[in-house]
Amino acid sequence: MILIWVIRARAATARAHDFGLTGETLPVFIERTLERGSEMKRRGSQVKGFYLAASSILAMAVAGAFAPAFAADVPTLSAEQKASASKLYFERCAGCHGILRKGATGKNLEPANMLKLNHARLENIISYGTDGGMVNFDDILTKEEISTLATYVQMTPDVPPEWGMKDMMASWKVFVEPKDRPKKPMNKVNLKNVFSVTLRDTGEVALIDGDTKQIWGIVKTGYAVHISRVSKSGRYVYVIGRDGKLDLIDMWYEKPTVVATIKVGIEARSVETSKFKGYEDKYAIAGSYWPPQYVITEGDTLKPLKIMSTRGQDVDGEYHPEPRVASIVATEDKPEWVVNIKETGMIRLVDYSDIKNLKETTIESAKFLHDGGWDSTKRYFLVAANASNKVAVVDTKTGKLAALVDTKPIPHPGRGANFKHPTFGPVWATSHLGADVISLIGTDPAKHKQHAWKVVAELKNHGSGSLFVKTHPKSNNLWADAPLNPDQELAESVTVYDIRNLAKGPEVINIAKLAGLPESKAIKRAVHAEYNATGDEVWFSLWAGKTEASAIVVMDDKTRKLKHVIKDPKLITPTGKFNILNTQHDIY
Repeated sequence: MILIWVIRARAATARAHDFGLTGETLPVFIERTLERGSEMKRRGSQVKGFYLAASSILAMAVAGAFAPAFAADVPTLSAEQKASASKLYFERCAGCHGILRKGATGKNLEPANMLKLNHARLENIISYGTDGGMVNFDDILTKEEISTLATYVQMTPDVPPEWGMKDMMASWKVFVEPKDRPKKPMNKVNLKNVFSVTLRDTGEVALIDGDTKQIWGIVKTGYAVHISRVSKSGRYVYVIGRDGKLDLIDMWYEKPTVVATIKVGIEARSVETSKFKGYEDKYAIAGSYWPPQYVITEGDTLKPLKIMSTRGQDVDGEYHPEPRVASIVATEDKPEWVVNIKETGMIRLVDYSDIKNLKETTIESAKFLHDGGWDSTKRYFLVAANASNKVAVVDTKTGKLAALVDTKPIPHPGRGANFKHPTFGPVWATSHLGADVISLIGTDPAKHKQHAWKVVAELKNHGSGSLFVKTHPKSNNLWADAPLNPDQELAESVTVYDIRNLAKGPEVINIAKLAGLPESKAIKRAVHAEYNATGDEVWFSLWAGKTEASAIVVMDDKTRKLKHVIKDPKLITPTGKFNILNTQHDIY
C-alpha cells in the first residue's frame, strides 16, 4: 500500500506542476489530492498506520528525497531552447492547436495529453504527420528542432499578454496621410489583374502583375500573411500576418506602398473592410487569435476605434478562454460583417452603422468554425465547422442560421466554389482535410428546395489533406489541391473536374513536375488555386522549404496545359494568392 501511495503522490506532483504550483503551495495541493482520493483512512487503525507512513514518505518527497525521480517526469528546456521552441510552435503549430494548446482543427496538446505519449512517439508525429491532415515537418525542421518541439508540448504553455487599446495605439503608424496620397493611379499596371501573393517565411507580400507575370513590387509585412482583402474601391489591399501585424497597401503609387500599419494582437488571421453603400473604405475590421477579440479601425488609416472581446460560452454552454476569430466577410446589402468565432461555434453579425452603440446578433452553429464563403447569390454564407464535420449556413437576410450540413471529416473550403450542377442546380463545393472527397452542397432553397442545404454529391479528390477548392463563373473546371497529404506525389498534385460532365471523372495533374524546379529535400506542395481577372488562367503556388526554390505555376484553364512558370529568387515559400478583382467582388 505504501507503494500505491508513492505512485499517487507522484501523480499528484505531476498534476501540480501542470497547474504551475511550486513552493509552499505544492505540498498542500498534493496532500489534499491524496486525502480526496483516499479510502484507506476509513479502514481502521491498521490502514491509518499505512496512511501515516505514506504521508511521511510524501513529506520526504516534497523535501527533496524523491526530487530526482519526480523531476525525471517533468520535461524541461533551457531558456534558449524554450524560446526557440516557442517560436517554432507559433510559426508551425498554433494555428491548428491554439496558443493555449486547447485544440481546434488540430488536437488538444495540453501537458495532460502529451505526457501520455512518450517522447519518441511525439517526435514521429511531428516528423511524419498524421492521416487526419497534419503535415509532416521532417522536410523543413531539423531533428534537433523536432526533438525540442516534442519536449515543449509536454510543458505547461505560457499565457501570452493581453493586447488592448494602449498597445494598439503604440503600434499604429500612418506613413502617408490620406490627403497626401495620389489623387489618381500613378502607374499603368492593370490593377484588376494584380495578384497579392503571400511569401510565408519571409514576412512579405509580392504584388505580381497578372498580365506580364512579373513581380511589380514586394512589401514587408507581418509574418506569414494569412489573407489579403481588397477595399470596395479596389485601391487598397489589407494584409494581416499571423503575428497580428496589419498593413494597408496603396496600389495607386508607382510601386505598391504601405501607407499605414498597426499590430492588432499577438496572433491573427482575418481582416475585412466595409462594403455597404455609403461606407465604402470607411472601416476595416481585424480578428485576432490572441487575444480573442476583434478591432474596428478607420479604413484609410487603420486607427483603432473599438475592440470587442470574443470570450464567452460555446454552443454547449461551457466557457472558453481562447475563442479565436477565424474568418470575417462583409455583406454588401447592409452595413454588416459576418464574424466567425472558432472555438465557441458562435457567428456574430456585427452592425457597423453605429460603432459607438454597436449591435451584434449572435448565431449558434457548431465547433470549430474556420473559413467559408458566399453562395452564388451572396445571401447565404457557408462556413466550415471543422471539429463537428459540418458546414454552417447563415441567412444574412433574416440574420438566422439556415442549416447545419453534415459532411465528411474536417471540411476546409477556403472560400469554396460555386457552380450550377446539371441535376441539383446551384451548389457550393468544399474539399476536406480529413477525407479524399469534394462535397457539393445544394444552395437554392427557392427553386431546388429538395436539394438545398444537403450534400448532394461527393466527388473523388486525389487525396485528403486538401485546403482549397476553386472555380470561376467563366470556367468549366473545378480544381482541388491536397498540400497537407503526407504522400509527396499527392501533395504536389491537383485534381480537376469538368463541371459539365462530372461523371467523366477527374484528371490529376502533378503541378510540381511541370515547374521544372531542381530536386529538393522539401515536398513542393501545390496549394491554393486562384483565377486571373478574366477567368481563363488558374495559378498554383509551389510551397517548398525556405531555403529551396519555389515557384508559381500558371495553367491555361481551358486546355489544362502549362502556360507559364513564375520563378524568381525572391519568391520564397509562396502560399496564398489573391487576385484583386476576384477578391474585391468575392468571385469564386
